[in-house]
Amino acid sequence: MSTSYQVKVKWGKELYPDIELNTDEPPMVFKAQLFALTGVQPHRQKIMLKGATIKEDSWDGLKLKNLELPVGIKNLGNTCYLNAVVQCLKTVPELHKSIKEFKPKKTDSSASGGSGVASAMTMVEVDSGSLLTLAIQDCYRTIDSGKTAIPLVLVNLFRSTFPRFAEQGEQGMYMQQDASECWTELMRLLQQEVPAIDKEKTVKNFSSSLIDQFFCGEYSCEWKCVENEEEEVTHTTDKFQQLMCHITQDVKYLHTGLVARMQENITKKSAALDRDAVYTKKSKISRLPAYLAVEMVRFFYKEKEAVNAKILKDVKFPMVLDVFDLCTPELQKKLAPIRAKYKDMEERQLEEERAKKRGKPLSPSEKPKTKSLPFSFEDDFGSNNSGFYQLQAVLTHQGRSSSSGHYVGWVRWRGGEWLKCDDDEVTPVTEEDILKLSGGGDWHCAYILLYGPRILEMLDEEGKEEGKPAQEAKMETE
Repeated sequence: MSTSYQVKVKWGKELYPDIELNTDEPPMVFKAQLFALTGVQPHRQKIMLKGATIKEDSWDGLKLKNLELPVGIKNLGNTCYLNAVVQCLKTVPELHKSIKEFKPKKTDSSASGGSGVASAMTMVEVDSGSLLTLAIQDCYRTIDSGKTAIPLVLVNLFRSTFPRFAEQGEQGMYMQQDASECWTELMRLLQQEVPAIDKEKTVKNFSSSLIDQFFCGEYSCEWKCVENEEEEVTHTTDKFQQLMCHITQDVKYLHTGLVARMQENITKKSAALDRDAVYTKKSKISRLPAYLAVEMVRFFYKEKEAVNAKILKDVKFPMVLDVFDLCTPELQKKLAPIRAKYKDMEERQLEEERAKKRGKPLSPSEKPKTKSLPFSFEDDFGSNNSGFYQLQAVLTHQGRSSSSGHYVGWVRWRGGEWLKCDDDEVTPVTEEDILKLSGGGDWHCAYILLYGPRILEMLDEEGKEEGKPAQEAKMETE
């Protein structure tokens, strides 16, 4: 039975949520944690739990409840790919909220014949896309209520809407499917169903839906004919919903794979030569979405075995991703002012870490008050205004082909805490566990990475409070 608990600690006006308390360790270890947070020496701490004072050397007499973790989604027979996608998308608060508030589009068809009253009656019909979105809504509402979701309606509607996911094997059982293909289909569906938020504040080309606002970026592309130096260079723009990281022998890091993808050779018809010719296509990002999905291209088709074989190679990915150098010079210029402010935040956080290592952590009264700044440009709601992203979900695959094995969603929960969502089994994991998902063997390998905006915390001079730490602190836990 678990002996680790999450407790809230209140000290004066300060509230510290989600502090770990392990009853396998002596109370002094817990007090040392509080010292690191508050600066109050352990021997000056008086800790109260539901009216009882914690003893110096034991936890005797204390009644604690285990940490209640979020719940998962039941596997209905090779549906882990769908469960993992649904869990990863749930980490986007704007999408989560919009799906929970979703109201279906209605199509009215007048009944014909009969009396005047009867002819005025209408039949309300809901299309399959709206029904499927409602099924996701029901799944989210069930999870949020603390009950395990049993997605019978969701799975049946998904298979009927997209028949290729209803493939059955020789024994009549539904077969495993590719989570990336599932991700793509669900995003297309939600793009049609979920309306934009504050549409008037968004760039016109990205205001048709919430998916366009928060997940779609834009490339500025330059085309040059390799076989005809005299042919004029042309420029185009392309939308994207995710970046691709092709895994080659030279790719050891995510960023390297992303950079390599920005230049490629493509064969297409040359009007000047009146035949197919090779062109160099150079792409730069001209619009960054708030949420950036990155697919690790781990599968390739093996004709001999007729399967999508897997590339197991280890490719490291960061918790904080910087895509500044993938952007156009024009966008880089727009990103620069906000990026400069991150340096102040990083220096402030570094100083706090140094103080902890010196054994003199800043007390709450000594820490400056901060406020979160918007992550989008004022004239483009749903964009990213810095080029910095924080990892918030990882969809992994374990196995040797995309149509077999097992898919799992790993999601950021609270701050630096993570959860492993293995169907209906949800367990806490650490950042170190997440970084081990980079591949290199038969363990879970990152297949889709979902990065969200890295929030900028700036000094809030108006909210700063003056005060001195108490000589003896009374702390209450719950």
